[in-house]
Amino acid sequence: MPKLSDTMTEGVVAKWHKKVGDKVKSGEILAEIETDKATMEFESFYDGVLLHIGVPEGKTAAVDSLLAVFGKEGEDISKVLAEAAISAPKEQTQEVNAPAAAAAPAAAPAPAPVATAPKPAPSPAPATNGSGRKHASPLAKRLAEEKGIDIGRVKGSGPDGRVTKRDIEGYTGGGMGYAAPQVESFTEVAVSQMRKTIARRLAESKFSAPHFYLTLEIPMDRAIGAREAINASIAPDKISFNDLVIKAAAVALKQHPKVNSSWLGDRIRYNEHVHIGVAVAVEEGLLVPVVRFADGKPLRTIGAEVRDMAKKAKEKKLQPADWEGNTFTISNLGMFGIEEFTAIINPPDACILAVGGIVEKPVVRNGAIVPGHTMKVTLSCDHRVVDGATGAAFLNTFKGLMEEPALLLGMGAI
Repeated sequence: MPKLSDTMTEGVVAKWHKKVGDKVKSGEILAEIETDKATMEFESFYDGVLLHIGVPEGKTAAVDSLLAVFGKEGEDISKVLAEAAISAPKEQTQEVNAPAAAAAPAAAPAPAPVATAPKPAPSPAPATNGSGRKHASPLAKRLAEEKGIDIGRVKGSGPDGRVTKRDIEGYTGGGMGYAAPQVESFTEVAVSQMRKTIARRLAESKFSAPHFYLTLEIPMDRAIGAREAINASIAPDKISFNDLVIKAAAVALKQHPKVNSSWLGDRIRYNEHVHIGVAVAVEEGLLVPVVRFADGKPLRTIGAEVRDMAKKAKEKKLQPADWEGNTFTISNLGMFGIEEFTAIINPPDACILAVGGIVEKPVVRNGAIVPGHTMKVTLSCDHRVVDGATGAAFLNTFKGLMEEPALLLGMGAI
């Protein structure tokens, strides 16, 4: 099993493109492997015949465990399989010891079982004592009296048709006199490689890095006007508010390198380059593709890259180079109607910026209450690296750039 990402510890074989007995050339697609971040095509490194498949489709195997065996047609591989079985985890030993599919005779299909409809349970008969009175618990009698229910019309579900509290609470009237109780149910699904890694990395971040949070509310009226003017002049390449956020954050990070940093245990790394990770929601969790050297890229380029990487993320086509190397991360939930939230730091970054939606609200300008638009952002900081004053200085620079987007546009940002 190959290690296809820096955080991968196990993989799932999503699909085999070859079967036992096929001739395979080096460079041909052998299988599709689901890692913790994407499903990637895996090429064969060898020429030969595929003699054994060690991991069936849909099964999980640890990195470096037996994936397949190549050799010459008819070659004896029993020794190889025996050696692999010794070092394989217990749950994989059975697969390793299994003979190659091509060598095993096909078993005759077992006759299909005949499905029979279950017999309906007999309805509990109304139970009465010798005097014709209904058997019922004292609590059921009291509830029936409080609810004005004729207990003689209620079918009991207790022993010998005894009427219970549940029968009274479920009674809906009518001839049957009893409504069946609702049934509890649930669905369980296996945890994907992506979700396992998200859980592990975020737990490590939350419980190892001492987080603190700084929030600012930013006037957005000028940013709204600037975006409308830009989009009117550069059609069809439109920019989003998220593109403005990425560009403003990148420029602010160049002025505050202590925020563009990483905790490395015995040292702190202050990055001179700015690689912005952009959190993208996918069906199984969250991926963070990276916009590299974002401070030097125009808004249109940033927008095009983010759209392209978001599409690849949803299609599981991102490559390791697309998600590695972030120095700062932005998570934007504004488009989902979220006004304010806090985010967990994405290692190895020291900070992550949580961006809420733009809200129309009354604001005070020059002593008067007028309509306006604001946006709240929250910076999560690793206190081992970033102090409160450092984080606040970065946020105020970011706020100034968002309030006056002409400062960005003057840098050739379009």
